[in-house]
Amino acid sequence: MRPIVFCLATMLCVGTTATFAGASEPTTEEQKTFYAMGLAVSQSIWTFSLNESELEIVKSGISDGVLKKTPKVDLQTFGPKIEQLQQARASVIAEAEKKAGAAFLAKVSAGPGSKKTESGALLTTIKEGKGISPKASDRVKVHYTGTLIDGTVFESTLKQSEPTTLVLSEMSKCWKEGILQMKAGDKSRLICPSNLAYRDKGMPPLIKPGATLVFEIDLVEVVANQSLQ
Repeated sequence: MRPIVFCLATMLCVGTTATFAGASEPTTEEQKTFYAMGLAVSQSIWTFSLNESELEIVKSGISDGVLKKTPKVDLQTFGPKIEQLQQARASVIAEAEKKAGAAFLAKVSAGPGSKKTESGALLTTIKEGKGISPKASDRVKVHYTGTLIDGTVFESTLKQSEPTTLVLSEMSKCWKEGILQMKAGDKSRLICPSNLAYRDKGMPPLIKPGATLVFEIDLVEVVANQSLQ
């Protein structure tokens, strides 16, 4: 809740008299900075899933605050209700995401070569390697790409020249269970349902509450624990 309040407070305190309606394309550095400010606010309130009429009310509140007009509601009374509304809206998004994720998991699990981990993640080998499998005390060097079920990329190491080194004991349960079933040289697809990912909180602005996450992982190397001593 605090990031939302902070971003909105920042927007309200800048003192700009720019109007929202009919704003032209930003051309100067200052205008582009103001526009970026709006984008930052939008990322803070995206889980509300505002429609156009609701967004107009939010704009009205921002405008009244910036221009020091008399508030139409008491902030002390309705401010605490913001978090309640956010949680209610996020819950609706999460339920829809969970249904879509469950359908996606069911479709993939019906395909060849897919196997479930103990906690319900789904692992599919794309390319089989010939190296050793890691132990829970080991480190691994990996390249990976994380996407949503629609293919939207939210994280990737592929632009890095070197693979990322990760400690198995510090991994999420989904990743740990998946990596322990891989061998050096393997390329696998690991699907983490929402209860093994970011649950109902999501990770704004890309990962919605309740989202199922998909990772394509290249296990480049297993670094055995004893070799680090």
